[in-house]
Amino acid sequence: MDQPLDTDIAVVGAGIIGVACALQLARQGRRVMLIDRQPPGMGASYGNAGHLASEQVFPIADWSICKRLPGMLLDPMGPLRLDWKYLPKALPWFARLLLNLRPAPYQRTVAGLRRLNEGSLSAWQRLLASIGQGELFQGDGSLLVYERPESLQPLVALRTRMQAQGVPVDLWSAERLHETAPQLSDRLLGGLFFPNTGHFVDPYRLLRALFDAALAHGVRFVQAEVQGGQVHAEQVQLSGDHGRIAARQVLICCGAHSAHLTQALTGQRVPLDTERGYHLMLPNERQRLPVAVTSWERRFIMTPMEGGLRLAGTVEFAGLQAPPNLPRAWQLHRLSQGLFQRELSAEGATPWMGMRPSLPDSLPVIDRACAGRVLLAFGHQHLGLTQAALTAEWVGRLADEAAGPEMAAYRLDRF
Repeated sequence: MDQPLDTDIAVVGAGIIGVACALQLARQGRRVMLIDRQPPGMGASYGNAGHLASEQVFPIADWSICKRLPGMLLDPMGPLRLDWKYLPKALPWFARLLLNLRPAPYQRTVAGLRRLNEGSLSAWQRLLASIGQGELFQGDGSLLVYERPESLQPLVALRTRMQAQGVPVDLWSAERLHETAPQLSDRLLGGLFFPNTGHFVDPYRLLRALFDAALAHGVRFVQAEVQGGQVHAEQVQLSGDHGRIAARQVLICCGAHSAHLTQALTGQRVPLDTERGYHLMLPNERQRLPVAVTSWERRFIMTPMEGGLRLAGTVEFAGLQAPPNLPRAWQLHRLSQGLFQRELSAEGATPWMGMRPSLPDSLPVIDRACAGRVLLAFGHQHLGLTQAALTAEWVGRLADEAAGPEMAAYRLDRF
């Protein structure tokens, strides 16, 4: 990796955020090098739920997490799990999470999520049109369904809260639900329909299409692990397992692995952790659903894709080093039982685990530091796919100019 200074921006991280940013920066005339220890898209971006979740303007956690803590520790198959061995490391992060649930910081989080999410659909439409791949996105909406009568009241309350935030949402009856998705079980009583959402037919194919477009615009890819670096007056030097590389600017967007490099280059510690998520891909169930469907009570999502039906969800706090707990992926199939007229086939199913990069205020870092030498775009938690296209546009601005006041919620120094 030792070479003359012929790189304007080194992008560290080739997930959906990094690849979208690399393409944006190359289109702005930058000489871009994309670096990742894995082939592009093989981290969390490979197996996400595929849902463009622009409706999710509220943090995933609330005060009920305190009551759920014993279950998180004791139930290895629960929708929210905390590995007891990881508890000492996780406690400071959870303490910050609870502090951010106070009224003022909570409202800042909601405003920050809304600002990103309400522009996400149009940003993706622009990006996909620019590479001629509009068919990768199905903008037919999504559903949040319920099966217990007592769930209706909290769902109606959620609709009211969402409408107050400008989120388009309709309350559907059981009849309307089964007209749209006739293969769902009659036990489902209705749900919320979100018209301004949709899903990607194959998240990995999406990333590869963006990566190919980036290569066509001159982006170079290097498979290497960046382990540290230093910021100098005219350049940034990165060090890794293949030597050194120098660039005029560096963009850190390596997801859950971003904290170490951020501290090395900026001196700023960030409370970044990972919410490990699982999926189970069912190759024989391609035609079961027309749109992505989430279960209110069972707390997981089912997304129709080219390769089958993807069951995804659950949150597990166990850190970056623990091996995957793949029975949690198979648990998703058990959760699906009773939701369809005919049970889903698990024949040929494949499990997967990925690491969502999460900060305790549920907002990403999108900022510039060190007089603009270091750019940052990480911590998008469950919304990396949703927010990637708009994040890339913002990073394109940050490469040239300081962040405006509208981006204050995502600043690095908020911690």
